[in-house]
Amino acid sequence: MDYQNNLAFAIEQDDLDPLKEFRDRFLIPKHNGKDAIYLCGNSLGLQPKSAAQYVADQMATWQNLAVEGWFHGNDPWLEYHKPLAKSVARIVGANENEVAIMNSLTVNLHLLMVSFYKPSNKQYKIIMEGGAFPSDQYAMESQVKFHGLDAKDAIIEIYPRDGEVTLRTEDILNCIKDHADELALVMFSGINYYTG
Repeated sequence: MDYQNNLAFAIEQDDLDPLKEFRDRFLIPKHNGKDAIYLCGNSLGLQPKSAAQYVADQMATWQNLAVEGWFHGNDPWLEYHKPLAKSVARIVGANENEVAIMNSLTVNLHLLMVSFYKPSNKQYKIIMEGGAFPSDQYAMESQVKFHGLDAKDAIIEIYPRDGEVTLRTEDILNCIKDHADELALVMFSGINYYTG
């Protein structure tokens, strides 16, 4: 069916959506007494109704088994990552043995930078999104300082143009070109956390 710009068509498409029942699995905050339209799924999405039970189950394991929860119970903590590998591999297009679920994003950024950020006297600068997620900014700054550099000099932040909310690809490419001789790393998030 061809797109139609009217409410009846939108309602019809909602009724035909095979994923429409998924909405009932989440707790939706209220705004002015009505369900909010929540579009912030890139950072902290809606709370699944099942989350409280999952947390309660782990709290019960902690209560009843203490440190032995690492090895015993329904979901031993030591190997929590293994059941997740299959679904994550499918999401990222990898083989199951090529993915690992570990740490937090910030820790993983540090681990990547330990391997890939090798500043020299000439090439030491990092280009990143201005106003990036705070933990991303802290990771870049701490790595720069670890190498004895001044973050104000070493980190180049790119901001959207005046009156705009997203970066333009051409501005990123121009910044890379302008700093190519002194550049050691370019770091951008997959999703802008302000705009999604």
